[in-house]
Amino acid sequence: MESTPNEIAQFKQVQRDFQSQYQDFYFDRMSKETVIIIPSLTLDREILAKLDGSIHYEERMLCLLMLLRRPNTHIIYLSSMPIHNIIMDYYLHLLPGITNYHARQRLTTLSCFDSSDKSLAQKILDRPRLIERIRKKILAGHKAHLDCFNVTEAERSLALQLNIPVYGCDPDLLYLGTKSNNRKLFKDCGINLPPGFEDLHSEEEIIHSLVSLKATFPALRKAVIKLNEGFSGDGNAVYSFEEIDVDSQLETRIRETLPERLKVVATDLTYKTFMEKFREMGGIVEAFIDGEEKCSPSVQCMVDPLGGTAIFATHDQVLGGANQQIFLGAHFPANKEYAVEIGIIGKQVAEKLKD
Repeated sequence: MESTPNEIAQFKQVQRDFQSQYQDFYFDRMSKETVIIIPSLTLDREILAKLDGSIHYEERMLCLLMLLRRPNTHIIYLSSMPIHNIIMDYYLHLLPGITNYHARQRLTTLSCFDSSDKSLAQKILDRPRLIERIRKKILAGHKAHLDCFNVTEAERSLALQLNIPVYGCDPDLLYLGTKSNNRKLFKDCGINLPPGFEDLHSEEEIIHSLVSLKATFPALRKAVIKLNEGFSGDGNAVYSFEEIDVDSQLETRIRETLPERLKVVATDLTYKTFMEKFREMGGIVEAFIDGEEKCSPSVQCMVDPLGGTAIFATHDQVLGGANQQIFLGAHFPANKEYAVEIGIIGKQVAEKLKD
């Protein structure tokens, strides 16, 4: 789905109004606000289809039910399939000083009853009557905004149909979140990252990058190839340099063995399909970091609509699957030995993204 120039201009106008709305909402706990939560994992459909339990990622934003501690805030939470009452009750019981009953009075849950591999945002767009139900649930006198997992053209279109802003990035900035731009961003910030190459778009560029990595680091055992818009490890593939020496036959050996040795993380995603996706969306090649004990910490940052930045939390990710590439969950907070350090690094990145 591609937005027209007119839609893009309309969206930018709607977003301009969000600065004052944000200031009222986040600094006045008595303000009247309806928050429409769209936890849509909007990704390439084939990649999304390979992501085990992708529909349950929609439950990650249930933490935003904590906004119900504000007495005049109402929430409309959408999902592909109904979320079990036991799960909803668990979150509502975490609310400080608010009974489950009173929280429920200000919570509306709506479902598409659709477990297909389309994104939630697209499922909603395909249901005009559901969009009308959302519109009617926004209380008179309330300001409203969308809170989304990621913001693409689909979420932008939904915001325009509801004529409300999105608490999130303009889809025109999506390129900032790609794997290629991540590498460039880290370089700009002076942050360590694995040796590698970005802005690649072909099998030939992958081969040349693998040759260059192995020639520069002869002891390198593996390399990781990542699609620019992969998620949770399912856009990754690992290549093994086993029994490949740095000699005059290096490029020939890599070229011959690439289709056989490239292990794609996503289940049932063939070499041919992976390469088609790579040509379509681009990606990176970087060294696979070896080690007996490896950690995969993450930092949660925010750039707010007023231009401020904040560090929310740190986590240690739990990874599994072949070559430890699949995200399984996380421990909070990150290990105290490096939690502060990665928080400082996260702040650097947030400041750069703000600019």
